[in-house]
Amino acid sequence: MVAVQKDYWYFLVLMMQLCFLKGSVQMKAPGSKVTLQEGMVLDCLCPWTGQLIMVSWTKKSLSQPVAVYHPQYGSNYESSYDGRVTFLKSTAMDGSISIMNVTEGDIGQYHCSLQTYPQGSWTKDTFVEKAAITPTFSIQPDTNLVANDNLTIKCDLVHNGEVYQVSIEKLDTEVGGSNIIATCQMLEDGVELSEFNSRGRLNCSDAMEVSLHLTNIVKEDGGLYRCNFSTDAGVRSTTILLSTLPAQDFRSLHHMLYVYIGGGLVGVALLMILFLTWLNRMKRKREEYRIKLHPAKRQRNTYDHGCDYDRMKKGTRSGARDKDIYVNFHIVRAHEKHKQKR
Repeated sequence: MVAVQKDYWYFLVLMMQLCFLKGSVQMKAPGSKVTLQEGMVLDCLCPWTGQLIMVSWTKKSLSQPVAVYHPQYGSNYESSYDGRVTFLKSTAMDGSISIMNVTEGDIGQYHCSLQTYPQGSWTKDTFVEKAAITPTFSIQPDTNLVANDNLTIKCDLVHNGEVYQVSIEKLDTEVGGSNIIATCQMLEDGVELSEFNSRGRLNCSDAMEVSLHLTNIVKEDGGLYRCNFSTDAGVRSTTILLSTLPAQDFRSLHHMLYVYIGGGLVGVALLMILFLTWLNRMKRKREEYRIKLHPAKRQRNTYDHGCDYDRMKKGTRSGARDKDIYVNFHIVRAHEKHKQKR
C-alpha cells in the first residue's frame, strides 16, 4: 500500500510539472549556497502572489523527489528524508524546507519547483556544501578592479588541458558563504549557460570563458568574486576583488588628478624660469671676468671718448703757459711810425 501511494505521488509530481512546463511561463531564481549544519533551511519563497498548486524538492543524485507538498493531499517524503524534512509554510507561497539530523549524505544540489496559478512555475537551485575550515588569514585576490559605472568581470584560465565546467560566484566574507551567479558547462552539442542571478549580462564562449558585465554599478556590487574551473587536472580557482566608487567620489578623484597635473605643470614652468635666469646671470659674470683679465678687449663707448676729449682740452690749457709766443714785429713797427706822423 505504501509503495502504491509513493508511486501515486511521483506520478502526480510528473504530471503537474509536465502540464505547467507546457502551458505556463517558467521563472528561475538565482541559485544559493547553504552550509551543511543541523536544522539548515533551504529557501524556496515565491516572489509573487497567487494560488499555490504544489511544491516539489528534488536532489540531483536521487531519482525520486526528496519532498512533495500539496495543499489538498498533504506531504510526502523520500525514505532517507522521511522524518527529517519539514515544510516551513511561513506564507501561502512558501515552499522552503528545513532538514534535521543532517549527514554528509545530504550534501549536493537541490532543486525546488513551485507550481502556482495563474503565473506559472517558479524554480530555484540550492547547493548544500560541507562547512569549510575558516582560514586564519584573509583571502588575497588575484585581480583588483575599481569601477563606478560599468565593468566586465572575466573568468578565463590559461590551461593546456580541457575545461569541463566554469562557475562564477560572489563570496560573502561576513557569513562565510557564497552565491552562485552562473555556470557554464561543456556538453556534446556545445556549451550550456545556467544563470542564477540577473544582476548583469552573462556570456559563455566556446572556449569556456565566462564574462559578467555589470552596468550602473552600486555599492552592493563590490566584494570578492571567485571563478571555479573544473579541468582534467582538478578544480582551480581565481579570485577578483571589485571595489566600487560612488560617482561623486569618482568625479572628485578626477578633479584632484587635474589639480595635481596643473600644479605639476606650474612647478615645471617655474623651474624653467629659474634655470634660464641662472644661466643669464652666469653668462654676465663670465663676461665681466673676461674683461677684467683682458682690459684691451673692452669695448669703448661714446662716453669714454668724451672723457678723452676733456682730458685733451685740459692738457692744452695748462701747457699754454710754457709755450713760446711768436709776434710779427714788422707790423708793430709800421704801426708805431704811423702814430708819429700824426
